[in-house]
Amino acid sequence: MVKRITTGKRDREKLKEQKRIEKSKKKEERQNGGKSSFEDMLAYIDENGQLHSTPPEKSKTEVDVANIAISTPKQVDAENEPLKGRIEYFNSSKGFGFVKDLAGSDKYFFHISSAPQGIKEGDKVTFELERGTRGMNAIQISIIKK
Repeated sequence: MVKRITTGKRDREKLKEQKRIEKSKKKEERQNGGKSSFEDMLAYIDENGQLHSTPPEKSKTEVDVANIAISTPKQVDAENEPLKGRIEYFNSSKGFGFVKDLAGSDKYFFHISSAPQGIKEGDKVTFELERGTRGMNAIQISIIKK
């Protein structure tokens, strides 16, 4: 819709008055059109996904309460075998390092307090994992004897 360019104050006033009249006519049409309630606006969906204006007939099925199981199976205590890895990086002055898992490509942080004395880069080790503040940490590290 193109906006009309007016030159005078009288033309602008006429346009404003026409807009007011149109707005009031539309308002009257809405009011005279009938009242719509919230229930008229609802749509219902049946089991096949079809929309209807009336609620579907409810078919109740009996549920045997005895067949409902509210529990979880017991967790089997499985012993975690220690993981095998290789010391990828170790800095003894700062007191930390990284272990690379031999089964995958994951690297895990470890602190010197959970490593044995005399550990160095390239050693093959066994370790366990523990969740730390920044991810998984290697703990209980022991060197594999050759």
